[in-house]
Amino acid sequence: MSITKLQSPIDQERLTRLVQLSRDIGQANRNLSILAEGNTSCRLGLGQFGVKASGSCLATLTASDITVCDTQHILSMLDTEHLNDSEIEQKLMQARVEGLGRRPSCEAVFHAWLLGLEGVEFVGHCHPTSANQILCSPRAQDFADRRIFPDEVVCCGPASVLVPYVDPGLPLAHAIRDRTLHFIRIHAQAPRLILLQNHGIIALGASPAAVLSCLLMASKAAEIFVGAASLGGPVFMPSHEIQRIGARPDEAYRQRALGL
Repeated sequence: MSITKLQSPIDQERLTRLVQLSRDIGQANRNLSILAEGNTSCRLGLGQFGVKASGSCLATLTASDITVCDTQHILSMLDTEHLNDSEIEQKLMQARVEGLGRRPSCEAVFHAWLLGLEGVEFVGHCHPTSANQILCSPRAQDFADRRIFPDEVVCCGPASVLVPYVDPGLPLAHAIRDRTLHFIRIHAQAPRLILLQNHGIIALGASPAAVLSCLLMASKAAEIFVGAASLGGPVFMPSHEIQRIGARPDEAYRQRALGL
């Protein structure tokens, strides 16, 4: 049985959009992901979510490369500090709805948690060369905390979460949860962009367009940051100007028009 036969028409449409988002992220000319790097997910009904299967390629993703999982089964792993690799593997396989589909990505845990945040329906994670130039450098915190041009604020938010390097999988999910909750306490809103030191980036959004726009703008911002740093910069936007961009009605209109 195909996993898509288990879904309502609405969920089938969401899985179709997830496949397209994955392929958009995986386009070679965008330099966001190569080989089996990165993963994507979307929230579904009945306490379920779809996530890229381990080892599949974003650029060529098909519906058979998405595994539908039980959200609470995955989230229960966050309540356990210590699981060995075989236990994690077993729990990931048990989380598949009706035991169908391939092995979910080891990063399915952070996807399940992020999809529970208000307004988050789709998640995209990748490893852009441009961003990793900074995330593998001493300037990662600057890139997370500061902004250098208005469209970066519009698409990526006023600041980003920065997560220090931890082992991918369950330890990373714990770190993302803790750092994101801290960000929400400070900014009173969920982030649009999460930066993983020495690893990659994660975009959150209400639509595939929001996720893709955030990833592409973060990659552009990273290129500008590195170029400006080579000339003695960057020159960062003042905090009051960042707040002004976020509050402008024309920018809110543009965000709606872009599906952000």
